[in-house]
Amino acid sequence: MMKNAYIYDAIRSPRTRAKDSGGLHDLTPQEVLRQLYESLRQRTGLDPATVGEIILGCVTQHGEQAGNIAKTSALYAGWPSHIGGMTVSRFCSSGIDAIALAALKIGAGQEQAIIAGGVEMMSRVPMLADKARAFIDPAFAAQCQMLMMGSGADLIASLNDVSREQADAVALQSQQRAGQAQAQGYFTSIVPIHNPAKDITVSADECIRDDITPQQLAALPAAFADIGANGVDQAQLASYPQLGQISHIHTAGNSPAMCDGAAVLLVGDQALGQLLGRQPRARIVGAAAASADPLQVLSGCISATERLLREQQLNAGDVDLFELHEAFAATTLKAQHDLGISADKLNVNGGVIALGHPMGATGAMMAGTLLDELERRGQRAGIVAASGAAGSGSALLLERC
Repeated sequence: MMKNAYIYDAIRSPRTRAKDSGGLHDLTPQEVLRQLYESLRQRTGLDPATVGEIILGCVTQHGEQAGNIAKTSALYAGWPSHIGGMTVSRFCSSGIDAIALAALKIGAGQEQAIIAGGVEMMSRVPMLADKARAFIDPAFAAQCQMLMMGSGADLIASLNDVSREQADAVALQSQQRAGQAQAQGYFTSIVPIHNPAKDITVSADECIRDDITPQQLAALPAAFADIGANGVDQAQLASYPQLGQISHIHTAGNSPAMCDGAAVLLVGDQALGQLLGRQPRARIVGAAAASADPLQVLSGCISATERLLREQQLNAGDVDLFELHEAFAATTLKAQHDLGISADKLNVNGGVIALGHPMGATGAMMAGTLLDELERRGQRAGIVAASGAAGSGSALLLERC
């Protein structure tokens, strides 16, 4: 008999700039996770011996993030050696998949308590540091239909007649919503992280630029035009002959901000609540993964959400809030249109364009943000979804307890 899987808590580090000056830069990913594990233990009264496994999303599994960081971070933190570890990658939706895998294991009765989440310290382990051939060898990438994310976003903009002005408006709204949420203290899933190297305790997201103006956004150059001119545009136009050209509308201002961060959730069965003496915060109702056109790169979020809604026999109107990965501005507009989501339900506290995108951690961070906002509003159901590369995507339906 399958059991229900519940979320007992969801916490995250602040998102900090992926630069040497960033608040978390001096810390290894293992140290950031150690502090999160300790915060989770203190907040919930969790006995680490109860945990059967840790499942973490991490995209660039290289250097400090290589070697199954889910397992090694538990050992680094001094937690019991019986705790298993699994590090997963479905590109930028990895944190959502970590939660989904935890729910499957709990539901099957394999474990009573699992920590799920993700980590990506992009100032220390930069994107593409693993030198995956599918991204850096143009001929091999073409054979695999692997394009960079920004190129996929520009193709989505071209196919859906998204203008530069519309894309910049998405970015501006994301920044303004994130700034307001930060000022109002809505990001209650953040826990402070101490950085002894800089002698600071980081407690707030660093990437938000809520004072940016439409004029400043409009002045930024197209970020992916040069890549397009080097053969990517030609490959995309060959598959979409109805297009006369690729519109390069995405810039540093309307694209996700790279950053450092980690997030963890405590997922367990109903009996875990009795053991902890606390009620769960949410039930994981359903999960879905899907893949769409790899040349569009980033449309998998939409496909996964469509599949999840279909399997749960719901439509967008039945869901109170959506936390969708702002995988470039055009993708957000396409998701809102295709899924029929009203603006007052979508990324109401901003998205990764403003807040930052620590790739393997983003999905888990978004799940916590969604849960915080459902609780603040007294609402019931929410969907969190993210796109990965190559058209992949993952989604979760959460129901507040």
